[in-house]
Amino acid sequence: MSTSETARYVRLRVDVVLEIDAPAALTAAAHTRIAEDEFMPEEERTQARAAVAEDSAEALAHLVEPFDLIRDVPGIEMVQASWSTEEIEYDPDALEWDLGEEDGDEEDDDQP
Repeated sequence: MSTSETARYVRLRVDVVLEIDAPAALTAAAHTRIAEDEFMPEEERTQARAAVAEDSAEALAHLVEPFDLIRDVPGIEMVQASWSTEEIEYDPDALEWDLGEEDGDEEDDDQP
């Protein structure tokens, strides 16, 4: 089978660090999304409400939709998506947050 006859699959990884500066607004938006989800069973809805009230990361997970990232990209179809959220310690000066290295943009200290 030639390459043109087979589907090509690409994994797109996106890592985003967000600062939550209005946790009450985030929680309220998540509660609204949960209330408006016509496909969520009531038992799951109750659990979701409790989870977002306790954890901003959980609230964010109810508001983020990976499909929105690629909705208008021509020539593709999403076949699978997963995402997760977690609270983290963030130090913008730490080496682990230097995203330039991954992209091959390392600076050479010997260059002017």
